[in-house]
Amino acid sequence: MTTQLTSLRHATRNHLARAGVAITTLTLALPAAAHPGHVPDSGFVAGLLHPVTGIDHLLALLAVGLWSRQQHGYLLAPTFLVMMALGAASSGGVALPALELSIAATVLLLGGLVAYAPRLQQPHMAVLTVGACAFVHGLAHGNELTGMASSAGFILASAALLLLGAIPGERLRRPLAAAIGAAGIWLVALAG
Repeated sequence: MTTQLTSLRHATRNHLARAGVAITTLTLALPAAAHPGHVPDSGFVAGLLHPVTGIDHLLALLAVGLWSRQQHGYLLAPTFLVMMALGAASSGGVALPALELSIAATVLLLGGLVAYAPRLQQPHMAVLTVGACAFVHGLAHGNELTGMASSAGFILASAALLLLGAIPGERLRRPLAAAIGAAGIWLVALAG
């Protein structure tokens, strides 16, 4: 029994190390991509690819999924999707100053919250925080995606990433959150 437990702990550490290396490698390999030009055309497929080709958006969605599970609430994921869509709809092609930096900061903030604020005493604060982060992401993506088909693909892929983020258990939460937070620091440095 003790040998099996030791073997399980060793395997868990190896998986955590691999996850950290994978996230760090992805972060270093891809620039912050919440800006025009990283998906060459519009349409449903472009919308599907959009969230996974921008490391900033990918990490924010995974962090919200993780945090949603910790909050034992089902409001964070839908809040993110709705507020992101509202941000996209209200962007109107206007380029806002420091938008890249703001998006990078949301990744850092969400990673930190997942790591150090697993369950807030006031759940509405989690909803407000996630909603504000989502709105900022929506502003950027509203300038990039055009048409209902690309928007539908974008929302569908974002929802899938939110669900994917909710899968890891408690043992993986803190290492994944730390990796997301570290990636946020790197993105802030790139954007700043």
